[in-house]
This record gives sequence, structure tokens and C-alpha cells, in this order.
Amino acid sequence: MSEERKKALQLLKTARGQIDGIIKMIEEDRYCIDVSNQILASQSLVKKANLEVLKGHLNHCVKEACTSDNNADAKIKEINSILEKIICK
Repeated sequence: MSEERKKALQLLKTARGQIDGIIKMIEEDRYCIDVSNQILASQSLVKKANLEVLKGHLNHCVKEACTSDNNADAKIKEINSILEKIICK
């Protein structure tokens, strides 16, 4: 497993724990702003995990495709599509 995937996995596990905590907060009828702040924190972790996955894709899959000329255009098109989704939300 690549370093990027290890980081993404850890971030997602942390987010999962945080989401479990958020569910408990809602069940306990905790203050809305506190719940919202925790939701924002978990969203940040998921975004960071996505960034790690994309770094790994660029460092391995896209690099390999470009150096071997094996579907390089398709890999670049995939990255462009993902960036469009991220930027143009």
C-alpha cells in the first residue's frame, strides 16, 4: 500500500470515529452549533483523504501512463474531470 493510501485510510478512519461521535451528539440532543462544527471537521478530514488518494494517483498511475505512453490521455482526462468536480461545485 502506498504512503498516500495509508494516509487516506487513517484520515477516513478518524472521520468515521468523528461521525460516530456526531451521531451520538445528535441522539443526545446536543447544541446545534457544536454538532455543526463537528460535521465541518469531519468534512475536512474526508477532503484531505481525497487529496491523498489523488496525490497517489498522480504519483503512480498517471506517472506510469505518461512514461509508458499507456493511456496517458485518458489518465489526464480523468484528473481534469475530478478537478472540475472539486473546483466547480
